[in-house]
Amino acid sequence: MEREIAWKKVFFFVYLHLGALYGLYLILTEASWLTCFWFYFLVQISTQGTGAGVHRLWAHRAYKATVPLRLLLTFYQTLTFQKDIYDWVRDHRVHHKYSDTEPDPHNASNGFFYSHMGWLMLKKTQCTIDKGKKLDLSDLEADPIVMFQRKYYWYLAPVIALGMPAFVPWYFWGERFVVSWYVCSMFRYCLTLHGTCLVNSAAHIYGNRPYDKNILPTQNLLVSYITNGEGFHNYHHAFPWDYKAAELGSYYGNWSTAFIDFMARIGWAYDLKSVPLAMVEKRVKRTGDGTHNVWGWGDKDLHPDDAKMVEITHTRASQTG
Repeated sequence: MEREIAWKKVFFFVYLHLGALYGLYLILTEASWLTCFWFYFLVQISTQGTGAGVHRLWAHRAYKATVPLRLLLTFYQTLTFQKDIYDWVRDHRVHHKYSDTEPDPHNASNGFFYSHMGWLMLKKTQCTIDKGKKLDLSDLEADPIVMFQRKYYWYLAPVIALGMPAFVPWYFWGERFVVSWYVCSMFRYCLTLHGTCLVNSAAHIYGNRPYDKNILPTQNLLVSYITNGEGFHNYHHAFPWDYKAAELGSYYGNWSTAFIDFMARIGWAYDLKSVPLAMVEKRVKRTGDGTHNVWGWGDKDLHPDDAKMVEITHTRASQTG
């Protein structure tokens, strides 16, 4: 089926990528160390806005958050300039329910470019729209912070995602505005956007499938490092409600889990959902591709309680085997 091109987005992406290349040049040749640090800081909190925020909290309800944390994550997510929370969650829930089939907004069956960024430059199919309308989004509609952001998104996002990042270096330490704009707004936005897109493309194509060989999502450690933990994607599609979005209990390639755990320590995150190791083991043996060593999960990388569970599992296995 022929798709209609969203030309405004095409022209914007052309400018964004040219601007990002110029920003990369400026960060290597002219930007001050304070501007470079500010750039890095913005990349990190943008990533948390996607991973810990709109993805694990709002899309999958893998944990609950107090008002201060929801406000913080809403600010972080607005900084990403990747649609408002409500729209992002609706598309993501369609993606999980119809993963890599026609209704999936970024169907990886259509190839790398389409699932990476091509889908963003095409108008949404009626099939995807219809499936999205059938979803229950009452949890989002009951969240006043989500609905406030949705109502005022096109006032907030340009200021927070594009204006504020460039304004701070220019105003506070005298960076040339052209440097601030192309480094902290254009290059930073382009970089974080591609990071998110890699989860839809590379993490659905390249890697192994130790939890479910019957689906396209894979385990891609490089994507996890780039996105602070969103590349353990075969696990995530097998167990989408796990707040870690990965089997590992450590923070190996998964700083979003560290962020959520810290917020839980200070009481801002609670009711963290996780998958029992026995359930993971059963799934691995039933549908995995054979690349997961179910008796060698790297005990040193687990939380103490999980490590104890693995030790008990090992003991029982040796007694019965």
